[in-house]
Amino acid sequence: MRATYVAVLAAALSACTAVGPDYMPPAGPAVHTDTFEAAGSAALSADPLPPHWWRLYDDARLDALVEEALHVNTDLRIALANLERARAEVDEVNAAYGVQPDVEAGVSVGQASTLGISRPAGTHGVVSAGVGIAYEVDVAGRIRRTLESAQASALARQAAYELAQVTVAAGVVAAYTDACSAGARLKVARESVALQRQSLTLTARGVSAGVYSSRDASRSQALLAQLEAVVPPLEGARRTALYSLAVLTGHAPSDYPQVLAQCETIPALTQPMPVGNSAGMLRRRPDLRRAERELAAATARIGVETAGLYPTITLAASIGTTFRTGGEPFSGSAFQYGLGPVISWTFPNQKVARARIDEAGAAARAALAQFDGAVLNALRETESALTLYVRHIEENDHLRQARDASLAAARLQQRLAAGGTVSSLERLDMERALAIAQGAVAASDATLASDRVRIFLALGGGWESAGD
Repeated sequence: MRATYVAVLAAALSACTAVGPDYMPPAGPAVHTDTFEAAGSAALSADPLPPHWWRLYDDARLDALVEEALHVNTDLRIALANLERARAEVDEVNAAYGVQPDVEAGVSVGQASTLGISRPAGTHGVVSAGVGIAYEVDVAGRIRRTLESAQASALARQAAYELAQVTVAAGVVAAYTDACSAGARLKVARESVALQRQSLTLTARGVSAGVYSSRDASRSQALLAQLEAVVPPLEGARRTALYSLAVLTGHAPSDYPQVLAQCETIPALTQPMPVGNSAGMLRRRPDLRRAERELAAATARIGVETAGLYPTITLAASIGTTFRTGGEPFSGSAFQYGLGPVISWTFPNQKVARARIDEAGAAARAALAQFDGAVLNALRETESALTLYVRHIEENDHLRQARDASLAAARLQQRLAAGGTVSSLERLDMERALAIAQGAVAASDATLASDRVRIFLALGGGWESAGD
């Protein structure tokens, strides 16, 4: 009868409502439109961003490097270890939310005191053994709120791991793109240097023949030096990108793919960039999922601290025995058992508990502000990346027109120079203009390549389902 009463009491107390606020997902800052401002550009598509976005480049070598980085990158290993620790914390809380068995045993040596009236009896051993169980009744929902907080924190770690994956994938594509972009710019720069050396040779011959002055040769030599000065920084930029790529894939900086040291073709898309809409972006970005789960964990901690205002009740039962060793077996043995609740309560001194509630409430408000800020920052990053990309495409079109015009003018001047109707200064100016135009187009192509990676990173692309 008593055991039945205890079971019913435990069930009734466990059914109590958990204290503290129940978590509700935040609405976030108001977004007045679901369409990106730059969405009207022909360079962008309203199609949703596909999973594994780097495969849009259709580059098997790039795909292999990304997959390698996702398996060995050190940042991902750290994030994965943090995730595993968070999951272990959830298991720990789950283990505490149930019946806790206990087994005790002990052996001691004693001697009965006669208070000096007679000779003490000999020493004897005492053996005790027992088993017990304890169950903390979740009166105020402290354990439930603790479990909610731990689970939310684990999901936040999961989102942090996914964010690390997105960042590493974007880093690999960026390093790969930067290396090839530097190679493409180097190709243009070296071609300009080769052409200018030919021009300098012709100018030197003209000086010897009395057609040009020595000043013309000096000017041609100066232009050559200017063009040659562009090459070393680009070589350094390519080497730096290769070092980054090697480290991202778990190798020493000098152990980069040697074939990329000769790459001169910038990875590009054969279709408009699929960017979807802002709602899909907000659902997709793992940093927003992490901020939302951190808010959920902070909200649950308010309940954990609020439970400190209420008593803690533990239902315990135990059974055991104590007996002396020596003499008759089990002589002097005693059987014992216990059954009942154990109550602990900090009442009436609750100042510490209330201070902790205030602290948890302030932390939750800060987490909400961080979430709202993360949403606004995500929108800003994406809108900025898309706008810059569209404007840079317009710039690239104009630069190509200027390059083509300079190339046509240079070819015309070559024909006129053969007839002696063009001065050396005019020819030199045209060569300088052509070199500048070609370099500007190459730099613009590299900027567009970086813009594409920045957009993919802002969109949070990675492992989401294609329907997002």
